[in-house]
Amino acid sequence: MTRTTPPRPVDVEALFPALAQYRRTATRLHPRQGTAKPEESSVAGPLLWPADEPWPVCTAVHPKGTGHLLSDVRLRRRVQDEARGRDFTAEERRLLDAATRGTHVPELRDEDPLPMLAVAQLYARDVPDLVGPEGHDLLQVFWCPFEVHGPERTLDVALRWRCSADVGAVLAPQPEPPVVGREECVPTPCVLHPEQVVEHEYLGLLGEELQEEIAEWEESLLDEGEEGLLAEGDEGDDAYDSSAPAEYATYATYEEYEAAMAAARAQAPDEIDYRSDLSIAPGWKAGGFASWHLTDPARMDCPACGTPMPPLLTVASVERDGASRSWLPAEDRDAADDPRVIDPVGVYLGRGLMRVHTCPADPSHPHRLSFQ
Repeated sequence: MTRTTPPRPVDVEALFPALAQYRRTATRLHPRQGTAKPEESSVAGPLLWPADEPWPVCTAVHPKGTGHLLSDVRLRRRVQDEARGRDFTAEERRLLDAATRGTHVPELRDEDPLPMLAVAQLYARDVPDLVGPEGHDLLQVFWCPFEVHGPERTLDVALRWRCSADVGAVLAPQPEPPVVGREECVPTPCVLHPEQVVEHEYLGLLGEELQEEIAEWEESLLDEGEEGLLAEGDEGDDAYDSSAPAEYATYATYEEYEAAMAAARAQAPDEIDYRSDLSIAPGWKAGGFASWHLTDPARMDCPACGTPMPPLLTVASVERDGASRSWLPAEDRDAADDPRVIDPVGVYLGRGLMRVHTCPADPSHPHRLSFQ
């Protein structure tokens, strides 16, 4: 099934022609729960991994036997999914209560190699915004599911580029770590429905004059919205309070004013703003721009050659939130509140967003991570 992002509420480049120099395409991946084949793009595998090639492992020294059993994480999600809309049965409650954090594999030493989790597999034929080494049409992404690596104490992410035509026999079964640090580090297997869209640069990285023009436009929309709300009010003669703001002076009580405003907002079209509706698409994606909504923008330059590195892959906790509803695919409108649409993958990294940045001059250079 395809996924189709609705047209943006307004033609932002028609409003602000200068934005044409700040446009870039991105491929929204639209993961939805399901099991793919090794020959398909997917989240959480199975991967087109050669049977005679060693699987990536984490060799860093850190606790590896303590955390959550990977099997328990999957069991918990299955039970919760099957019980959606009803109370848990006694047996389901027993299973959930037994799936606790602890030292589950005491014989696994801190220095032992630990199989990495398969996170994503992207074929260039499906993802036009995938930029890799020449002659490679397949990206495979792994991470160690323990947030203990480096000075920022986060995941260790590994990238593997390959030519899919060179793969013969596929490894099966594929290795997995028995224990993970947090449940939210485990992606749920998903099929992908890639779709290319146009994005525009994060507001804070636009030219100052352009930022001011957009801010003035957004303020004018708010002013128009407030005028529309006031037009819904009762024009009766009884005033609530002569010292109260003029907008609710025509209501008998403040409660009446609040009720009228709530009713008017419910009937009004969704508000539009640049950051939420016209700039950067939410959810898992390849390419596009990075949002810096929680921190100041940070330079992400290649540690090997200094070239600015755009995001290769964005890993998001949700496909849309309350501010990005306009990006919800048309095919999902009837299931807008379904957790399997809003949060199909089940990961939560940083404060909800992790990006993998790679060097456009040479994708084999070391990658970097950023979080929001």
